[in-house]
Amino acid sequence: MIEIISDTIFHLHNEKISYVMHVLPNRQLGHLYFGPSLGHLSANDMDYLTKKENKSAGTVKFFENDGLFTLADRFQELPTYGSSDFREGAFTIFAEDVPLYVDFKVAEVETFAGKERELVKPASFAEKAESQSLRITLIDKQRQLKMEITYTIFVGLGTIARNQRITNLSAEKKQLSSLMSGVLELRNQQFEFVHLSGAWLKERQIKATPLTQGTFRVGSLKGASGHQHNPFVALKAANATNDQGRVYGANLIYSGNFLAQVEMDEWDNVRLMLGIHPEQFSWTLQQGAVFEAPECIFTFTDEGLNGLGQESAAFIEKHVIAPYWQKRPRPIVFNNWEATYFDFDQEKLVALAAESQALGMECFVLDDGWFGKRDNDRSSLGDWVPDPAKFPNGIGHFAKQIHDLGLQLGVWFEPEMVSPDSQLYQEHPDWVVRHPYERISVGRGQYVLDFANPAVVEAIFAAIKKIIVETDLDYIKWDMNRNITEAYSPYLADEGIPQTEFFHRYILGVYALYQKILTEFPEILIEGCAGGGGRYDLGILFYSPQIWPSDDSDAVERLQIQTGTLLGYPMSSFSNHVSACPNHQVGRNTSLAFRQSVAMFGPLGYELDLFSLSAAEKQAIKEQIIFYKAHRQLLTYGTFYRMTDLSQKNEVVWGVSHQEEALIAYFRILAEANPAAEAFIPVPFIDPDRSYLLENEQLSGKVLKQIGLRKPYLFNAVNHQTAQATGDFQSFVYQIKAIKKE
Repeated sequence: MIEIISDTIFHLHNEKISYVMHVLPNRQLGHLYFGPSLGHLSANDMDYLTKKENKSAGTVKFFENDGLFTLADRFQELPTYGSSDFREGAFTIFAEDVPLYVDFKVAEVETFAGKERELVKPASFAEKAESQSLRITLIDKQRQLKMEITYTIFVGLGTIARNQRITNLSAEKKQLSSLMSGVLELRNQQFEFVHLSGAWLKERQIKATPLTQGTFRVGSLKGASGHQHNPFVALKAANATNDQGRVYGANLIYSGNFLAQVEMDEWDNVRLMLGIHPEQFSWTLQQGAVFEAPECIFTFTDEGLNGLGQESAAFIEKHVIAPYWQKRPRPIVFNNWEATYFDFDQEKLVALAAESQALGMECFVLDDGWFGKRDNDRSSLGDWVPDPAKFPNGIGHFAKQIHDLGLQLGVWFEPEMVSPDSQLYQEHPDWVVRHPYERISVGRGQYVLDFANPAVVEAIFAAIKKIIVETDLDYIKWDMNRNITEAYSPYLADEGIPQTEFFHRYILGVYALYQKILTEFPEILIEGCAGGGGRYDLGILFYSPQIWPSDDSDAVERLQIQTGTLLGYPMSSFSNHVSACPNHQVGRNTSLAFRQSVAMFGPLGYELDLFSLSAAEKQAIKEQIIFYKAHRQLLTYGTFYRMTDLSQKNEVVWGVSHQEEALIAYFRILAEANPAAEAFIPVPFIDPDRSYLLENEQLSGKVLKQIGLRKPYLFNAVNHQTAQATGDFQSFVYQIKAIKKE
């Protein structure tokens, strides 16, 4: 999958994509092409691709003895500001207060197969037969710096992973003030910059901004990837649709502060970059010191937004999510939060667990309120000791009762936080993120623990481990409800480490706690959560195969949240709960059938008071769980399709297929007067040469593909007896199965 020609042209390719680089006349690393596979390239092809006319008349030239060469309009893999290229560069480095306009030249090239999974940091991984990597070493001899960039291409996938590390070879200390993880340079194709933005309770809404000359950026400075923006972004050709057209995706395998930006110059050249946000960041490089940037990925498809979502999902499920959880059935959970909040005791919990088991659920998740004196959200964080008033026989006894019911057990933790009234804070006030100035912000009545301090990480692990062992725990819900303010680490101050390293060291501490837990308990299922979807990123998915996507469990809101999320992340990562009605976040009333139809796309759960349900509602839940279990692999790991245009807000259609089976769900949000008497939903992924069973009807693939499924017969005020969908918030699910060929 890797061709190297004369040590100057590098071609990574498989049946889906090609990524081509070359050595520029000044020996820096240039970019030539990323897109549909070019197959094997001839010498003439390479000569043709590398020809370049100077378009930057009047700009500063790079070489005094070469007046025709400039970097101003050259596509580069590691662009540097200030050396005839005046766009924003990929990195900045200083010696004391002197900027180093680095001149990295290609020095060595090597290839290797396979990519090992290491829990110490999140990154993609692959077996030797699944990937090939190209490592290019660049040296700046005068400034005594080395940069190693590793590109990995994967069998059968449209994704390139990029990893880079910089080494200080000199005795002189250097200060790295920015290092983007990835750069992708393209010619504008009437691109729209697609990003997943929103807010708490309204995460990852798809936004698209047409590119013009200038810079557009999204990012986070909250110490987490955040509710407002997501590290996944894309460049979509203006004519791209759900199922066709060129789209380039980019994502960062990282959970801290990030920046994703796209800049278009005066010649319509586009530079997409993403990495650690340079604000509040720098890293000291002593002699021999190495800094490794978070890994990033670039994905290409010419099959539109669905193609991008499917390529992203296939890559993440195979090469980011832990092998143990790949294709493994996820348990149907019951979470006690909206059933009890803080008002519970052991007897009430066991009764709820027994009822959930009778309905077919498989894992009981004990949410917030089980520890310390936690009767509200202003107390006891950090004291991970069971409340004896709620568990008079100990939490181990409670866990045995749950396991004796045939259920798995999950427990909620917020490991990164501490309450002012906790014993932990009284003993270690220096363990919190807190500036030495008098003024300090307190969010949600809690402080953030200093995870840049290894002693803090070790202490929290010891407390969590004790609970895991005592309860024989199956599942952890890991929450993080407060963002970092006045970022300052007393530990770093004592160690003489600059505070500008805090945010990155903090998230490395978070990864260290994950590593400790999963090294000793590799089969425990951890669900990531950060006030809902405040840390929905590939860094967390590397350790937690599923994530709580939003604190808003309203099914109508989840339609848009899930539609956006599945553009960049797999369906298996999206944790769903059928929650109480009226919904506790927005007060909306929706039917149980509607809520269940939305929640079945991904790992399924329930979060409501089971004792307040009617007999009919309990029976409906039983039947839905039976249906879900029969189709669990399809609904967790099937290929997802968005079947309505993004501009169409009142109707949403999702499809999921695997092998010869498909489920399609139609959702209508608001009723309308006298709707169209007959309408159809074409099914683009159907094989036109096959026949299919739709309920009890046999139909040709051509009819389903070209004409489609007949929409539910909608209520129009006079068809009371025949309407299939009546009123607001309606859903209808179609089952399609291919008929075996003779």
